[in-house]
Amino acid sequence: MKAELIEDGGAGAAAPGQFFRSPGFLAAEGATHTLSIEGAAEPLALPLIVRPIEGSDRCDAISPYGYPGASAVPEPAPDPAGIEWSGTGLVSLFVRDRIGERPCFAGGNVRAEVHLADPRGEGGIRKRLGQQIRANERKGWQVGVEPGPAAEPSDIAAFEAAYEQTMRRTGAAERYFFAGEYFESVLAESSAWLLLAGREDHGPEAGAIAVTSDGLLHYFLGGTADDALEDSPMKNLFAAMISLAGELGVSLNLGGGVTPGDSLDSFKRGFANSSAPFRTHEVICDQGAYEELCEGAGPAPEGFFPAYRGLG
Repeated sequence: MKAELIEDGGAGAAAPGQFFRSPGFLAAEGATHTLSIEGAAEPLALPLIVRPIEGSDRCDAISPYGYPGASAVPEPAPDPAGIEWSGTGLVSLFVRDRIGERPCFAGGNVRAEVHLADPRGEGGIRKRLGQQIRANERKGWQVGVEPGPAAEPSDIAAFEAAYEQTMRRTGAAERYFFAGEYFESVLAESSAWLLLAGREDHGPEAGAIAVTSDGLLHYFLGGTADDALEDSPMKNLFAAMISLAGELGVSLNLGGGVTPGDSLDSFKRGFANSSAPFRTHEVICDQGAYEELCEGAGPAPEGFFPAYRGLG
């Protein structure tokens, strides 16, 4: 099997109705190329962001945020060790796979277990969370749901403000601060939904973007304004996303925490009744170049890939 890079903004991996391979999302994420694998059991195409490696004339690639995987899920999945990578010019490749599907490559690492809420299944929202959701409703909290393309500019701005305040509170990396154009591009997709929570006589103070892809509704981004933290309206938003998933006839992927078992992970588990593995693939395409780039610097954090980008 042979790998080829096509400079097309990820268009070769696009799939109608699949958010994580949609034109709006790939444009927002800055996808630059499609990786095409020839000789696989099925045509295999992955959207990628190709990046120059500072201090060298080489480059590597990473898949967009979320769960894009590839345009097909072949059986059997190709082994990266059996693929000829030299034609790509890449030193390394980091791939985020789909949720709930066979992996696009053999092997890979289970990075986390994401929490799923199936409105059609048993179990669901924990009793205590249900009580808190109803208490918020008695305080006047309401959640509105609208298709992304129908979202008003003022609603997008309200979401952006709540999201930015959340990122600043949590000390998020610069990577997670987006310009307004990012949200506009994402919400222009028919596979995106905007949910906003607000109280009577107040504007929206919390929000979430949910997206449909690969047979699931995914919680994509969310945030709560500083002034609304005491009521934690995100609980109401999660309940509304589960209801939306029920209307769509799918399960909701709530994601996981920043690290397994942290407070965010535990919070999401309180809404879930099943889970699924989230896999990534760390591929060294040019072993000699990879080792050369790793020489002469301190160790990278455990599990960091590619190691040369995390060197001290």
